[in-house]
Amino acid sequence: MKIETKHVHLIGICGTAMASLAGMLQLEGHTVTGSDAAAYPPMSDLLEALGITVMEPYSEKNLEPRPDLVIVGNAISRGNVELEYVLDQRIPFRSMAQTVYEEFLVGRESLVVAGTHGKTTTTSMLAWIYETAARMRFERGPSFLIGGVAENFGTSFQLAPSASFILEGDEYDTAFFDKGPKFMHYFPDAVILTHVEFDHADIYRDLDAVKIAFKRLVNLVPRRGRVVAFDGSSNVSECVEKAFCKVERYGFAEGSEWQVRDLVHRDGKTEWQVWRAGKPWLELVLPMAGEHNALNATAAAALAAGQGIDAEAIANAIVSFKSVKRRLEVRAVERGVTVIDDFAHHPTAIRETLRALRSAYPQSRLWAVLEPRSNTLRRNVFERELVDALSLADEVVLAGVFKQESIPESERLHPEAVVRALTAQGHSALLAANVEEIVAHVASGARAGDVVAILSNGGFDGIYEKLPARLAGPPAVSHSAKAVALPLAQG
Repeated sequence: MKIETKHVHLIGICGTAMASLAGMLQLEGHTVTGSDAAAYPPMSDLLEALGITVMEPYSEKNLEPRPDLVIVGNAISRGNVELEYVLDQRIPFRSMAQTVYEEFLVGRESLVVAGTHGKTTTTSMLAWIYETAARMRFERGPSFLIGGVAENFGTSFQLAPSASFILEGDEYDTAFFDKGPKFMHYFPDAVILTHVEFDHADIYRDLDAVKIAFKRLVNLVPRRGRVVAFDGSSNVSECVEKAFCKVERYGFAEGSEWQVRDLVHRDGKTEWQVWRAGKPWLELVLPMAGEHNALNATAAAALAAGQGIDAEAIANAIVSFKSVKRRLEVRAVERGVTVIDDFAHHPTAIRETLRALRSAYPQSRLWAVLEPRSNTLRRNVFERELVDALSLADEVVLAGVFKQESIPESERLHPEAVVRALTAQGHSALLAANVEEIVAHVASGARAGDVVAILSNGGFDGIYEKLPARLAGPPAVSHSAKAVALPLAQG
């Protein structure tokens, strides 16, 4: 049922999907307000550009005047002062995912991009393919909702009177009152499934629980629909094996419907051929590094082609794709040092990011500066895999676990153990007490030609601004490792 109200308030408005929803509701003519505990780019910049003020901190006063409807973000739990007020006052409320479906998806073709990794970039690529095709036909582009700011659009959402709506399908839970995945609300007509791995350790018990969620998504696709699924994962194969619709595989495997061949990285670009049903189909050039990005582009191309987008538009879109904010984003180049921002949430994503940077900057010394912030990285479930991923860097600097007190000691990642393991393998690794010490260490040790990858899915205490500012200032005084390293745990 569509909203008939005028004042909508979003609790947790700075989440990527929540900020996008705020913008879409504003475009529909609603008065939109919102609150959050903290605002940081890129979503704070998006909301500022929309003229939507983020009220901080959470307070009952933020709900004055009384809104007609409240959207509760999935990060909001019982005990939040605004949520408690909403419940006490019986103000109508909904989840983000439910609102997206009822307001924007009913009557449209729903194209959902899902998977543990790559879904934000792949959704952005798919949206840009549709946009490019529309421009070539002098038509309006697609509607889309992306979990990040797509640089080709300068935004994370778009509304148009188009038949299709392109969405990033998140497997994370929906709200405090709805613990199922958000993507279950989107009732897809077609799905891209990139990867399936254990993630979101705070809500999923194990890999089997994750696979059940993706199997249920596939089970929603109607018989007339399609699933485009990565061919290099047994977990993905298991999730699509009982689909009622057509399943098309993409990747490097022989016999896949959409096969990647002759992949080459050069000068920061990636070039490859896509074979369709065993025959040469399209040559693609992507102005980004990384095998994983070529796979993302191939998935987007496959779904678009199957939905009727012509090959010329697909090739034009891929060669002009500009990436997504916080995905291998160059934040600054100071004193010859390149500072990269990447949304790291899982060891596999960290590994692929560092591999991509190796191919893009083959002669550079590579730093990995990691904040264990996601609910998976904060836990010790992937400690060995994290060591393996970080070993691809020349210099590693770890921050402490974000809000470590909220993770039981027995489940918590211990960064000192990661540093100890890396050091035992002969790698240069350091555990720092805070961002100021990280900045001091990197600024004093980095030299012209180095690449510093800052890996976090949050604000990381302003390091994205602090490090470039320090590099741009007077030459840093050298700091010893002892000055910035925390004692390593024994045993």
